[in-house]
Amino acid sequence: MSDTPKVYARCLASYNAGHLHGRWIDANQDADCIMEEIQEVLESSPERGEEWAIHDYEGFHGLGLSEYESIDQVAKLGRLITEHGPAFAAYANHVGVDYATEESFQDAYCGEWDSEKAYGEHLFDELYLHDVPEHVQPYIDYESFARDIFMGDCFSVDKPGGVYVFHNS
Repeated sequence: MSDTPKVYARCLASYNAGHLHGRWIDANQDADCIMEEIQEVLESSPERGEEWAIHDYEGFHGLGLSEYESIDQVAKLGRLITEHGPAFAAYANHVGVDYATEESFQDAYCGEWDSEKAYGEHLFDELYLHDVPEHVQPYIDYESFARDIFMGDCFSVDKPGGVYVFHNS
């Protein structure tokens, strides 16, 4: 499987006639370019069909596409996943693709961490550790702090070997 977002567009007239005629198309391009490639698939089809569908996709890191997904949506998701990687796909899966914009992702994304506790420890140290006397620091309960911030201020999405962390908007 490729990390590059791609869709497999197939001519439906050929499909219905028993011919598997289609092409893998890079989704990291503007919608007009994707549509031009789909038109090439239709024009090169033995049945010269007019209807097409997305019959497969890869590189969308868990985001689902329908057979008749909007090409504008495919191009948007392809570009953002290419630019921001699986973290964007995780974010879009959590908030919904209709609400996942580049701006909202960049505002929310806090990075990749080994765990929620690791993020909580980092945040606490960054914000408060300079105010905590050294002899009190061993008593800081990072686990409770992390639990509290993930009850409202942040959310995480599991990833292999850790979590992606996002601020709630």
